Amino acid sequence: MKTLHRIATILAVGLIAAPALAADWAPTKPVRFIVGFPPGGATDLVARILQPKLAASLGSQVIVDNRPGANGVISMQILKNSEPDGHTVGMSHIGSLVVSPAIQDVKYDPLKDFAYVGMLVTLQNILIVNPSVPVKNLPEFLALAKAQPGKVNYASSGIGSPGHLAIALLESMTGVTLNHVPYKGGGPAITDLIAGHVPAFIAVISTAVPHVQSGKARALAVTGAKRAEALPDVPTIAEAGVKGYAAINWYGLSAPPRTPPAVIARLNKDFTAALQSPDVIKQLKDRGIDASPSSGAEYLKFVVSEQKRWGPVIKKAKIEPN
Repeated sequence: MKTLHRIATILAVGLIAAPALAADWAPTKPVRFIVGFPPGGATDLVARILQPKLAASLGSQVIVDNRPGANGVISMQILKNSEPDGHTVGMSHIGSLVVSPAIQDVKYDPLKDFAYVGMLVTLQNILIVNPSVPVKNLPEFLALAKAQPGKVNYASSGIGSPGHLAIALLESMTGVTLNHVPYKGGGPAITDLIAGHVPAFIAVISTAVPHVQSGKARALAVTGAKRAEALPDVPTIAEAGVKGYAAINWYGLSAPPRTPPAVIARLNKDFTAALQSPDVIKQLKDRGIDASPSSGAEYLKFVVSEQKRWGPVIKKAKIEPN
């Protein structure tokens, strides 16, 4: 109840503090859509799938601005200090709102320093290996890891990323120890996986799908509670023998603090419409991504629940910043 009261207070303060704007607010200049990872990864993919729909509905150019670094923290710091006029929004996720604030001083409060616009998408991670790795499934991979404690490398899109958390949970439930090789995003990591520079990668599924389908990567298991429609033959980690395992990834939309309610309402309306567009849904589904639009209040509640869920995992895994 205290948590729900805090959320209600945060929302109420935001509504009172925001200057009044007309309900028919519309952009008067290009809208900057900040993404905290380099091109080629899942966050960038989602932003660029939405980009043309948003430009059409908002009546303004939408520019995807890639600001990689520190698992999305840099992008959120930029967002926090941007003008609250509706012309700057940012992709937020578990790394920037849950993990990084728990392990380092990020210079922002994830619950107080942003306006919550809404959830965007949910998706799974997937454990893939270079085809040269002598394992065909998850049990064989775990056996390899147990035979070489701490010596089997795996890539992720960064320290505290959803992939990093997914492996931390896997390690805690199986007793294996892997060696984490963090990258600055999924794009660079998948490039090195395909080139054979790193044997395994816990990837956001959208990053991996085309490479699995082409045979450049071998899929072992997905991290969600159900199989991915894009790769229906790939089992979940729970199906592969780790009973009770489940971990999903998610991206949401945030705006600078003190962004007026009328602006938030318009942004939520346009992003929701884009996510409900049949061709956008298909593009996302083809990459294993589910459109999951919500209100800003619902998104904030979800983030609070994720902080509670992953806090113990982060502490047990002793995840630390670079």
